[in-house]
Amino acid sequence: MKNIYFPRRKSLSRRTFLRTAGASLALPYLDAMRPAFSAESEAPQPKRMVGINVDLGFMPERFFPKQSGRDYELSPYLQPLSDLRDDFTVFSGLHHPGTGGLHAADVCFLTGATHPTRPGFKNTLSLDQRIAQEVGHLTRFPSLSLRVGPGSKSLSFTADGVPLPAIERPSDVYRLLFMNGSAEQVQNQMQRLRDGRSLMDQFGDEIQSLQSRVGNADSQRLQQYFDSLRELEKRLEIQEAWSQRSKPKVDAPMPQDNTSPGGLIPKTQMLFDMARLALETDSTRAITVLINEDFNPTVDLPGVNAPHHALTHQSSQQESADELARIETAQMNCLAKLLRELRDVKENGVSLLDQTMVLQGSNIGNAARHDGLNLPVLLAGGGFKHGSHLSFDKKNNEPLANVFVSMLQNMGIEDESFSSSAGTMRGLET
Repeated sequence: MKNIYFPRRKSLSRRTFLRTAGASLALPYLDAMRPAFSAESEAPQPKRMVGINVDLGFMPERFFPKQSGRDYELSPYLQPLSDLRDDFTVFSGLHHPGTGGLHAADVCFLTGATHPTRPGFKNTLSLDQRIAQEVGHLTRFPSLSLRVGPGSKSLSFTADGVPLPAIERPSDVYRLLFMNGSAEQVQNQMQRLRDGRSLMDQFGDEIQSLQSRVGNADSQRLQQYFDSLRELEKRLEIQEAWSQRSKPKVDAPMPQDNTSPGGLIPKTQMLFDMARLALETDSTRAITVLINEDFNPTVDLPGVNAPHHALTHQSSQQESADELARIETAQMNCLAKLLRELRDVKENGVSLLDQTMVLQGSNIGNAARHDGLNLPVLLAGGGFKHGSHLSFDKKNNEPLANVFVSMLQNMGIEDESFSSSAGTMRGLET
């Protein structure tokens, strides 16, 4: 049974003022002014997002249903989610224009940036970071970037195309989310934050002075840079405030990291568990998980004898297809477990799954031939009207970014476009 946390704070008076000698300042209505159990003016439930990219994809013939609409028959890979049928929508006929079906496109999954293999490629803002721009200040961590597998790749990118480091070890995620430092460590962290903000102020003045001595193009570049510095200053201020507050306590023990090169499934499951705990404690509202198997291990599963990546290129052979199916079914079981556990957590009487959009897909439509069309994509939760297979033209695909716009608007962010999108996704309604 999961712990139930009850509010213990006293509410502020609606007539609270900030007072100083000879003056006073009335405050706007704050959450802290709401009585702990009052039904009056309840705050809206927070919306959240998880974006998962499985970089080797799924065998199309086992992932996609054969029928469209609500009365489709579950495909083999959707069978593990049979009890969640009304909680997810499966899509076919989606792509990211211009990204291709190469493994290098995994970093474009949540950005839609084009031509990732060209020299000088620069990524663009990722979906989770657009969400973090709007709601990241409401939680201790504006976003959380995770990765299954070694390397340095991430799904999260700033507006300048800079990747945010992804955490690989579940134990490191646990420490970040739930372990408080000593008083001295907290004080040192606060001082580092203050020093960082002081440096930003110092360089900001120099940049402003420099802007008056350069041409228009350079001035615009400097302004973008200066805007980034100001955004960093805001984040530093927020981090300093959070550093003085204790982290949430959870019953779950620190996970024991699986260090086996073939530990795809336990590693995925443990990171999914950490993601769930982060959402459950409202530590963040935007999470990404890159499942990176491009380094080609042999997955630790009964009946799997060949390296994972190699199996995707041999899936036309029955024996290889059967081995690959064991891996991909296990991956779908990991997703099903995450969705069930989110469904079982209640937040003010509403399931956490209803408040959390979970997007799982891949940058590859068919790994056997590096096809970037017809990406396997599934969206669960978030309060959408689910239960359908939304099928689009398999040759002239719809932009996957249309789903992103629907997700942004579901978060309360009224963007009309994102990356290659031309609007929201047809048939996906709330």
